Amino acid sequence: MATSSLLTLLSIGLIQLLAVISPGPSFLITARTAVAQSRRDGIKVALGLGGGTVIWSSAALLGLNAVFHAVPALFIAMKLAGALFLLYIAFMIFRHAAEPLKLDVTADAAGNPIVKGFLTQIANPKVAVFFGSIFIALLPANVPLWMTVALIAIVSFNEVWWYSAVSLFFGSGPVRAFYLKAKVWIDRLTGVFLGALGLRLLWSARDAL
Repeated sequence: MATSSLLTLLSIGLIQLLAVISPGPSFLITARTAVAQSRRDGIKVALGLGGGTVIWSSAALLGLNAVFHAVPALFIAMKLAGALFLLYIAFMIFRHAAEPLKLDVTADAAGNPIVKGFLTQIANPKVAVFFGSIFIALLPANVPLWMTVALIAIVSFNEVWWYSAVSLFFGSGPVRAFYLKAKVWIDRLTGVFLGALGLRLLWSARDAL
């Protein structure tokens, strides 16, 4: 049982990390801050993003636990919905993989970096939906307290360390250029992985009906 729980934690951590690595609003705000201001301010943005992740992941976990305890029959239905949403996310990432990443370094140059990162994350409802989807798809109906705390810590840490790395490396022109060129393959691999996961979860939820 402990091994299964650890594998679940690792799986969720890996899936969320892949989603984090695929460029989006959080990536842009961190990169812009690092290039236009400083790497230190970029890291502060990463800390703010991590704080927003704590809020969204906590809300998703606690809200799902409450729903499943009140209406256990919803568990399978929401597993199906979570798998379908993962397929949608995979399709959208793959579809837009070839679109260039617009890095306007003159934008977002003002304000407290930590607050900016936090508000960027809080203002993105897709974060909450994504957490709800992977939690529904991979977690048991009754999640123990230690696992809840561990999940919140893992997904928040993923945000902080990845975007701190983005801040540090985007201060280097050659590294920035390499990442922007590799963006299409990063997105395509992420889309394929999430799509395969969504199909597997959709099949497993079907078997549980």
